[in-house]
Amino acid sequence: MADDADTALTTRPTAPVLRPPQTEDGAALWHMTKDSKVLDLNSSYYYLLWCRDFADTTVIAEIDGQPAGFVTGYLRPDAPTTLMVWQVAVTEAARGHGLASRMLDELVARTSAEALETTITDDNAASQRLFASLAERFGADHQITPLITAEMYPDGHDTEYLHRISPLAD
Repeated sequence: MADDADTALTTRPTAPVLRPPQTEDGAALWHMTKDSKVLDLNSSYYYLLWCRDFADTTVIAEIDGQPAGFVTGYLRPDAPTTLMVWQVAVTEAARGHGLASRMLDELVARTSAEALETTITDDNAASQRLFASLAERFGADHQITPLITAEMYPDGHDTEYLHRISPLAD
């Protein structure tokens, strides 16, 4: 008979399925954003359209058939080899297993991006670590500059700092 230590060694979390979203997944993205309590929540309509129109540059992660995380992004129209990451979310139950990093790596590979950009506020240490680790994994430069300052917002939003990571090479 196996003891608890033996069982712990053989029980592993189910590997996530990473895939492009379908329009119907927009509701799950909206709920994960709302539940995060830190991401800017857009309308549910936004997430439904996003999943339809930007599925090629977005990834949803499922564990045991349930949404566990997502990354939304797009290729910049004026710089089509630059992946702009808009939002990253991982459900509370799926945190701590590298899911956000796996989703980002999936999008970089899928889009063949040569550079990645995202914006992060000063108080979001977890996102800062996530993107610093991506730069490290790719051996890329990581430049940080203010992009949209607090004075530019009509609603008092904090400054968003642009994180540009390049070059991205396998």
